[in-house]
Amino acid sequence: MLEKQWFETWFDSPYYHTLYDHRDFAEADKFINKILSYLSPKLGSTFLDLACGAGRHSKYINSFGYDVIGVDLSPKSIETAKALSNSKLNFFVHDMREKLTNKSFNYVFNLFTSFGYFESQDDNLKVLTSIKSYLEPQGKVIIDFMNATKVVNNLVASETVIKQGITFSIEREVIKDIINKRISFADQGKKFYFEERVQALNLKKITKFCNKAGFSIVKVFGNYELDEFNEDQSDRLIMVLEEK
Repeated sequence: MLEKQWFETWFDSPYYHTLYDHRDFAEADKFINKILSYLSPKLGSTFLDLACGAGRHSKYINSFGYDVIGVDLSPKSIETAKALSNSKLNFFVHDMREKLTNKSFNYVFNLFTSFGYFESQDDNLKVLTSIKSYLEPQGKVIIDFMNATKVVNNLVASETVIKQGITFSIEREVIKDIINKRISFADQGKKFYFEERVQALNLKKITKFCNKAGFSIVKVFGNYELDEFNEDQSDRLIMVLEEK
């Protein structure tokens, strides 16, 4: 049996949600409001939330009346998300590197740094090629990634975070253009260790992958307010893609 990759174990762990329980969902909803306003989707448009997690953002997009499918590699996340399902909102387990058959979408959202997780950079091209195969003509793709340049330049090497009585020890370093985060802690007498590894992809690198997959980046934003992107100062790298 093949050893599971880090995201297959960490994202399925309840401790992932404990560590990141501070995430600002109000800000996330505000971002979706703004990006939907920018895109102006027609009623009846179809959305794919690629790497949807527990489905909260799929549900929010669906609340505007759009048909939404959320997919994620984590079975536990999808199990949670399915409680939100309705006639226009569905979820299932899917690896973003694989194509979806008999489905097509006007918009594909890949939000909150859910790109560049894989060991091989070739997998980034697989993701984009798969998206292209089920994107409707004149469809658009939104990729919301960290601004890797700013993250690397301001990397916090180590810190301690206490959440729900658990002390998480976190260490970070950049190895071969991959941002590595090592997370160790103890709970109920047991020791745990997880890792996060995300490729330090800047706009130039992602543009190369997009070009190879047949996409053009038509707009770049630098934060959830949709301000202009500045590689040294922006917190996010939010890209709007269209087929060439």
